[in-house]
Amino acid sequence: TERCRCMDRNKAELLHELNRAIIRFRGSYSVWSNAQGISYHEMLVYYTIREYGFCTQKLICESYLLPKQTINNVFANLRKKGILLQDRARSTGREKAFVLSEAGKENYLQCIGKLDEAETDAFDRMGEEKMQALKDLFLEYDKALGLSLGETK
Repeated sequence: TERCRCMDRNKAELLHELNRAIIRFRGSYSVWSNAQGISYHEMLVYYTIREYGFCTQKLICESYLLPKQTINNVFANLRKKGILLQDRARSTGREKAFVLSEAGKENYLQCIGKLDEAETDAFDRMGEEKMQALKDLFLEYDKALGLSLGETK
């Protein structure tokens, strides 16, 4: 394959392997979500609710760098299925907050419970020190890449 001429071969191979690993990592969540009967983006809604107790479209878009229209469609679908309900107490201005309905809680507990077990198992296999280093390195690389791409973070 044609390689970038501005980068030495070892650096190029390492970057390609890193990018494939990142994509495969995200893909593991996608495959798992589909096996649970939900989409990857629906899983992100559950994930956000697990972290904050509620979610907004803006919160998910900013947290996962996803297009507003994609998440708008996910929210519309989850509301149509009766999974999400608007939480007027947490809504501010035009930003609507959502929580799980009773049916949503049942589905959520099943999915997130399985995900918690899998993530905890993976964490235990890696160990806390490696997991901390992995998180720190990902955040550092994200910041460096953003600066190199001209993003202001």
